[in-house]
Amino acid sequence: MKCPFCGHPENQVVETRVSEDGDFIRRRRQCGACEKRFTTYERPDVNFPSIVKKDGRRIEYERAKLLASMNLALRKRPVSIEQIDTAVERIEEKLLNLGLREVQSNRIGELVMRELKKLDKVAYVRFASVYRNFEDIDAFKTLVDEVSR
Repeated sequence: MKCPFCGHPENQVVETRVSEDGDFIRRRRQCGACEKRFTTYERPDVNFPSIVKKDGRRIEYERAKLLASMNLALRKRPVSIEQIDTAVERIEEKLLNLGLREVQSNRIGELVMRELKKLDKVAYVRFASVYRNFEDIDAFKTLVDEVSR
């Protein structure tokens, strides 16, 4: 890494800290020539597949959207934030392991439903009722009966 002040290629790491949430590493560096200090950040470079929506649009994967939909289904349910984060991490791991450049949005919906079913049956039914867009009460009753077994 070159010094941003003088361009000298050699510098020394003076201090290293991991962020509170563990998402990146902050390093304080000192230039070997001008002795000025500067900060660098290291983050993992992970490429999630693009999401193909039902109407054919392609959007970038956003963890915040996934979390928001799961939190909505889990609202006022006895599920900890740690459990939700772990479920999201499992979904993201499955997305990365697919090795695809694009993934249909319904595939992500199915992964979410699988995780919600493990976490909380009520949240699973909430999510599925919106996700599957039930046309009548019989389809909804079939889902509830399936979960009750």
